[in-house]
Amino acid sequence: MGLTPAVYIVGAGPGDPELLTRKAHRLLTQADVVLYANSLVPEAVLQDLRPEAERIGTADKTLEEIVALMVDRVRSQRSVVRLHSGDPSLYSAIGEQMAALAAAEIPFEIIPGISAFQAAAARLNTELTVPGLVQSVILSRISGRTQVPDAENLASLAAHQASLCLYLSARHIAAAQAQLLQHYPPQTPVAICFRVGWPDERICLVPLDQMATTTTTENLVRTTLYIISPALAASGSQGKLRSHLYSPDHDRLFKPSSSDPADPTR
Repeated sequence: MGLTPAVYIVGAGPGDPELLTRKAHRLLTQADVVLYANSLVPEAVLQDLRPEAERIGTADKTLEEIVALMVDRVRSQRSVVRLHSGDPSLYSAIGEQMAALAAAEIPFEIIPGISAFQAAAARLNTELTVPGLVQSVILSRISGRTQVPDAENLASLAAHQASLCLYLSARHIAAAQAQLLQHYPPQTPVAICFRVGWPDERICLVPLDQMATTTTTENLVRTTLYIISPALAASGSQGKLRSHLYSPDHDRLFKPSSSDPADPTR
């Protein structure tokens, strides 16, 4: 049975086709049409499309052209997968697409994907929330073509000294570094993650005060994520900074502490 004619906005993940969700993979194998950001989604993610499926790269297209294609195909009773890199909820510009589809009375559904920060943390063998050290993760960017609200300027976010994942900032990394150094110590570790999940993936771990220099030396101008976090320095000792979750003395719903009798009313 084929898919219902509609637009399926699918997160392709960071680039590794094995990080597609099962639902994303199923939709890709059944879709009549796939519109994909061909500058951001590797061909390997498309390897299981039906031979007769229509493939349309959107790197050179405007919003109006993309929406017109989706509307035309759905009205022709065809199912459309609109494939975005990473997770659609982050920096994917789906808001304007959804508004246009709704205005044209075209049904759509969103399917989440793995974001680059999650894939990068996995590659680094790092937990970004470490008991007693850091318990917050901030996802942000520096102002560029898209302006960041004043209340979210990078220096104010750095004041929290949380695990900060910085997207879309490689072209402005010197300015970003200067703002981060207002609150993070210069030796705070930074993971510079280029094209996570792609065959040419590169990850460098450097101190914060070398972030901009390394970016320039490596000639990174796009598709680069930065993780600034004290958790990266603690990665070798995270087992010592133990969570209470599985502690023998921690009382929780399904495991009363060893010092208390089981209480079936809890």
